[in-house]
Amino acid sequence: MSNIPSLDEAYELLQQYNKDEFHLKHGKIVSGVMRYFAKEYAPDEEDFWAVVGLLHDLDFELYPEEHCIKEQELMRERNIDERIIRGAASHGYALTVDIRPEHIMEKILYAVDELTGLIGAVAIMRPSKSVGDLELKSVKKKFKATNFAAGCSREVIQRGADMLGWELDDLILQTILAMRSLISEMEI
Repeated sequence: MSNIPSLDEAYELLQQYNKDEFHLKHGKIVSGVMRYFAKEYAPDEEDFWAVVGLLHDLDFELYPEEHCIKEQELMRERNIDERIIRGAASHGYALTVDIRPEHIMEKILYAVDELTGLIGAVAIMRPSKSVGDLELKSVKKKFKATNFAAGCSREVIQRGADMLGWELDDLILQTILAMRSLISEMEI
């Protein structure tokens, strides 16, 4: 029988393999963003989408050379549901794995993982240091400045929008709104 961990269990697992506060916070942000999108696209699976978001970078800190590969092994050792494993690993499509995002949840994770990093980087440059007053045009401007937050792949973000059939502006705006919904829970 496969295991679908609770959010608390997923966070404990994430902490076993990630100690850096940046990685833990990123996991929480992506988890919250995934929950936000699940409210519209799969309201009965909010926790499930949030768990996938929380675990998507499970192996990144300890196994960066095996990112999205090692996490599959780590999750299978714990008999975690294959949908969670596939969903989490698919965000490495065309980078480290050949697991193409197919389900809407996988496509959204693929699109927002890098985008949350870019939006967060834009937000901390603002006087408020928050997404609370962040506007689409500010993110678009920095999206075009490829030397800004260079580690956030614009190609992956655009490919994610394309996979979803969404305009880039819509993806960015919805992700800003998703991150705003997390302000009361964390400093972003």
